[in-house]
Amino acid sequence: MVINQGKLIVIDGIDGSGKTTQVNLLAEYLKEKKIPYEVISFPRYEDNLYGKLIRRYLEGEFGDINDVNPYLVALAYAGDRVLAKPLIEKWLAEGKLVIANRYVSASKAHLGANLPEEKRAEFINWLDELEYGTHKMPKADLTILLKVDPKIGQKNVAGKHTDIHEQNLKHLEEAHKIYLELAKSEDNWYVVDCANDGGMKTREKIQSEIRQILQNRLNE
Repeated sequence: MVINQGKLIVIDGIDGSGKTTQVNLLAEYLKEKKIPYEVISFPRYEDNLYGKLIRRYLEGEFGDINDVNPYLVALAYAGDRVLAKPLIEKWLAEGKLVIANRYVSASKAHLGANLPEEKRAEFINWLDELEYGTHKMPKADLTILLKVDPKIGQKNVAGKHTDIHEQNLKHLEEAHKIYLELAKSEDNWYVVDCANDGGMKTREKIQSEIRQILQNRLNE
């Protein structure tokens, strides 16, 4: 794998799709291949006031999903990301592969899921203007969507400390739908189907597909 300049790679998907596992496996691979990289995960719950606010939202302190205005919550997620902007830009300028565990796409899917379908396009356009227009966040060179059935995703996080998104199957189903729509409408998106006979493919199989996408994309 050859990298001529810094690239921002986003790994995204609903809760229980295995994002963190795949990011960690990819980091191990890049380290082994001596490819310069950095990993950043959003939200950064303990790094700043925005992250702490997001945690309080996800723990239900401000009410149920339907009680909180998605636009207001989006400001907290965007605030967390914009504080990381100088670091991301520094890494990209150094020619590193920056792996982001969730990014702007996660707000589009998870917060858009809390709105009626007819209001989602307006929200996504507003979020694009906020993140890329006002905050001038770097755009992802590649987004890899880990596709998993919402029921399986919810099962995968069962027994853990779940938040108000993970506890709500309807929310996961709507977020899943938006992710798939984004993959069709936005540039540089690739979908990795994690399903296998009603369950999940092995983490190694999923990782192999992710590496192949990276290999093809970065060598273009």
